[in-house]
Formats: sequence, C-alpha cells, structure tokens
Amino acid sequence: MKFSEIIKRNSWLSVELVFLQLYPDQKKSISGYERVFGDFKLLSPIDTDFVIMVSREKDDFDNEEYAHVCGYKNHPEDNAEDQPNSFAIEFTNWSEWLGMDIDEKSIKDFTELELISHCLYEMTFFGFDQETIQKEWKEIENEVDEIENMTEEERKTKLKSWDDLKKELDWDD
Repeated sequence: MKFSEIIKRNSWLSVELVFLQLYPDQKKSISGYERVFGDFKLLSPIDTDFVIMVSREKDDFDNEEYAHVCGYKNHPEDNAEDQPNSFAIEFTNWSEWLGMDIDEKSIKDFTELELISHCLYEMTFFGFDQETIQKEWKEIENEVDEIENMTEEERKTKLKSWDDLKKELDWDD
C-alpha cells in the first residue's frame, strides 16, 4: 500500500484528532500540519524503491516510548554491503513520500490515521514547506563540506572528539 493511498482515504479532520492525541505539544502548529496535508492532495506521487517503516521504540535516555519513522530499500539485495538497513527520510521530497510503499508490519501495528500522523510529524520536522526543508539540508551539506575541507590544524582547534565532549558534559557511558 502506498502512502498516497492512505492520504486519499482520510480527511484532515480525522487526521487532526489522532495527530493531536499523539503530539499534543504541536497544537500551536496545527495549521501548518493542515496546510501540508492539503498540499499532499495536490502532489503527484513519484515512484521510489523506498518503503516507509514506523515502529515503536524506547528512548535510551528516559525510556519513553516514541514512534520511529524511517525508510528502507524495497530491494535490499541491491544495497552495497556497507549500506545501512534503514535511512532517515525527513529530507525526502514529499512527492517521493507519497510514492513510497508502507511496510507491512507498520500497517499491522498502526492505524492509517496513526501512520499519517507519525509520517506528517517526521516529514515536517525541519519546516512546513519543502523549500525550508531543502534549505536546512543545504546548510547541513555546507557544514559537512566545511569540516571535510579543514586542515588537520583547524580540526584540532575547532572540533572536539566525542570522548572530550562527554568529559566536558560529565557524561558516563
């Protein structure tokens, strides 16, 4: 089943009720989510080899349950051995989201309204329009390029190792 199919079958009012149950702290931004949901109705799905997976996870820090949304390739045999099994998809074009299949286990574990809500939350994590999201992605790419182009001396003075950061924050493993 494609993400676009469950979008077409459901109304915003139904999604909104479930969304606010799952994410009550987002009430102040609900008009942004409504606008994005409306945008979905105007977009044409783009076929992709990615599948949306939603799972229940426990946070390592506070042991709170949350919904983890990610993507995986539909044909894992095509993956190189060093490729991860799942991918962050929050920067993915919304038309591609609409063209993604939904993982069978996710369909069994969540209602359609819950799936839409969790995906909507994930795909708007960096903004309520695709331009803002792509701008954020470009900033991340620029920061990566900047770090990759640093000299060894610049790295020593401008960056901290993970171990040094943990010591500075007084974190134990």
